Amino acid sequence: MQSVNGIVEFITDLNDFLNGIVWGAPVILLIIAAGVYFTVRTGFFQVRRAGIVSRNTFLAIFRGKSATKSRDKKAISQFGAVSTALAATIGTGNIVGVATALAIGGPGSIFWMWVSAFFGMMTNYAENVLGIYYRKRNRQGEWSGGAMYYLENGFCGPRTKKIGKILAVLFALFCVLASFGIGNMTQVNSISSAMWDSFGIPPLYTGVAVALVAGLVILGGIKRISSVTEKLVPFMAVIYIILAIGVVILNYRNIPTVFASIFKGAFSPASVTGGAVGSFFMSMKKGVSRGIFSNEAGLGTGSIAHACADTRKPVKQGFFGIFEVFVDTIVICTLTALVILCSGVPVGYGDAAGAELTILGFTSTYGSWVSIFTAIAMCCFAFSTIIGWGLYGTRCVE
Repeated sequence: MQSVNGIVEFITDLNDFLNGIVWGAPVILLIIAAGVYFTVRTGFFQVRRAGIVSRNTFLAIFRGKSATKSRDKKAISQFGAVSTALAATIGTGNIVGVATALAIGGPGSIFWMWVSAFFGMMTNYAENVLGIYYRKRNRQGEWSGGAMYYLENGFCGPRTKKIGKILAVLFALFCVLASFGIGNMTQVNSISSAMWDSFGIPPLYTGVAVALVAGLVILGGIKRISSVTEKLVPFMAVIYIILAIGVVILNYRNIPTVFASIFKGAFSPASVTGGAVGSFFMSMKKGVSRGIFSNEAGLGTGSIAHACADTRKPVKQGFFGIFEVFVDTIVICTLTALVILCSGVPVGYGDAAGAELTILGFTSTYGSWVSIFTAIAMCCFAFSTIIGWGLYGTRCVE
């Protein structure tokens, strides 16, 4: 028993150490710096060309233009690609992650989440452009691309070419491992917990059911994955957005106070949290890391899905990268934060919190009946992430 405890303690310490490196200040600053670089070099493209981006993404989808169709039998539509990418990013991080950032980093963390998303739009744009530019056909005739491809082929110099290949292999390896971790285990745990708490379904039954359904979708290839995500992502996002907006509207009197706490807490956390969160760096770190974890801008994974799109224009698919970050973080993550803050539920600042805080925000406004809908939303969010990361894992194994 003592040896088991020792192993558990060792794994916990190792996880904390690696977590400190991955989400530490140097890596976060590098990712944000990349977004700032792309933003400045393109002349604040996400603002200056917002009209063109919206016409080629949201409005093109709404009007049912070419963005929703694919002429290539071995490729998916541009909408299918962004749906698959959103399926991987719109997960429990949008519900659990935002609540955690809010509790540990204070309301100011939401401001820093917005900052990371603003610059992350251009990082995601750049990743998608490169993903299309360096993609290749695989043995099945499907488009295959992503960070591992542009890392391998983007470094052209005699010395840097070897470095690019090493980085490509490392990216593929770590992405495969991540597909089992954040792309699978974390999500299945969230689904089984929601099913047990809301309906009393044993976790084993939930796990088997999720494995069977996810297997049927993923083994069907990119076409089936796209077909499922094109229907699942808009449905779950719209339902969640409507319920969240309802909470904000019903508590509209709190809106000015909430936004004041967000902007004030961004630079002076202690003044809003009563000293429970007194570190400016902690507020910024939690907000930025949650934003990156949610929209994955800078991680290189989204470009794997976008590389499957039926398009010959890398820049046009880059527009969907901007759209993706906007929907995931600026819209859905912000609404989650507003549900918690506008509803007036008590937040234990400085203490870890999760889905229960978000659910409490809904139930305190609508009543206990809405907990069923939030549980279903969590299951849809988590399942979509499993499907998206299933594609990422298979492409990286390939």
